[in-house]
Amino acid sequence: MAAPLLLSYYGDDFTGSTDVMEALTSHGVETVLFLRIPDDALLQRFAHCRAIGIAGTSRSETPDWMNQELAPIFAWLRAREAAVCHYKVCSTFDSAPAVGNIGRAIEIGLQVFEQRIAPLVVGAPQLKRYTAFGNLFAGYQGDIFRIDRHPVMSRHPVTPMTEADLTRHLGLQTRLPVALADLTMLTDAQVDARAATLASKGILMLDVDGAETQKAAGAQLLRLAGAGSRFMAGSSGIEYALLQAWCEKGDAAGVRAFPSPGKADRIAVVSGSVSPTTERQIRQATSADGFDGVPLDPLALLGEDGESVIGRAIQDGQASLAAGRSVILHTALGPQADRGGEIDRVTGSRHRLGQMLGRILLSLIEKQGLGRAVIAGGDTSSHALGALKVDALTTLLPLPETPGSPLCTAHGLHAPTNGLQIALKGGQVGRDGYFAQIRDGRQTSTG
Repeated sequence: MAAPLLLSYYGDDFTGSTDVMEALTSHGVETVLFLRIPDDALLQRFAHCRAIGIAGTSRSETPDWMNQELAPIFAWLRAREAAVCHYKVCSTFDSAPAVGNIGRAIEIGLQVFEQRIAPLVVGAPQLKRYTAFGNLFAGYQGDIFRIDRHPVMSRHPVTPMTEADLTRHLGLQTRLPVALADLTMLTDAQVDARAATLASKGILMLDVDGAETQKAAGAQLLRLAGAGSRFMAGSSGIEYALLQAWCEKGDAAGVRAFPSPGKADRIAVVSGSVSPTTERQIRQATSADGFDGVPLDPLALLGEDGESVIGRAIQDGQASLAAGRSVILHTALGPQADRGGEIDRVTGSRHRLGQMLGRILLSLIEKQGLGRAVIAGGDTSSHALGALKVDALTTLLPLPETPGSPLCTAHGLHAPTNGLQIALKGGQVGRDGYFAQIRDGRQTSTG
């Protein structure tokens, strides 16, 4: 890269990866997100960027998968010699020993980077995520819930959060000791000395519950990185904490403005999310915002006649688009329609379902010449985007109102998707009018 890198990162799912990219780009740190390790030619196209990421799928993978796949990716990231390398996880920290094991990923990172300590930050007030004395709290519909009492995350279909104390939660995923720099320590005048003696190895979690502790955490992250602990883990709270420190040093420009890309005449959305947030968004779009809805049976997609089901879905989507209307093809409307128990009877079915939704979306883009699209669902995005023949993403339009779901520009060699404007929306992200907001190219939602 032409300029020294401030940060490199691996995102454990695609929506989380765009979350980091949005945070950095919004503060003047040019960032590119690759969908796999890039070759030299692709890397050179983005030589002006000060941050680079790789979007991954480890949130939905097993520890055995991590053992095989993460080490070479971490080694490649280490070779970029960025000031900080971040293993990015979801801000709700949903994970388990057998699926999306954050502890195992940190173990691998420490081995590759030859470190003894991995800093960890999860709190990100910008996303309504807060940690206090190790416990995680998250916003939902205007209220704040401890994560084990969160109406959605406590009932997540794959990795329900039943423990709010993240030091205990991580303790089930790793043998590494987990130390905590809590709120009182971070605001202590002797924080450097106290944090330095808190942990000699393992994971050092830093509480963040507001602007003061976020600023203090950012200073500690820079200090730890300078002392050799460049590999760190956590949500985009890592970036939000570091950005304050970088802005003070002049390494980041501060909040920048983005022009609207304008309204698209029609867009296509595919959704594999079972979140009640996405359910409200689909209902709002189809009842009030001019979208057609096409329900898809996930078990039929995965069945012996799956190719015919895909064909019919494409036909239905094309009919709406040809009539000048936007369309949402979805496999569920809320948690009451979740078929996860049946889907999980066959290993890998969730991945296949995401790939099938990606194939449907690609066909609609190609046949209808679409310039804008949305994939809804964190795990869905990770597997559907791979079907679109895209190599990299950059931020086109951040959404400050609901950070974590920006409109991006796709880059690749496949003409129909090179330059595609696409948003990857996590299940819990966005207001009710999100899909119309993306269609209309607005930074704020009316619903």
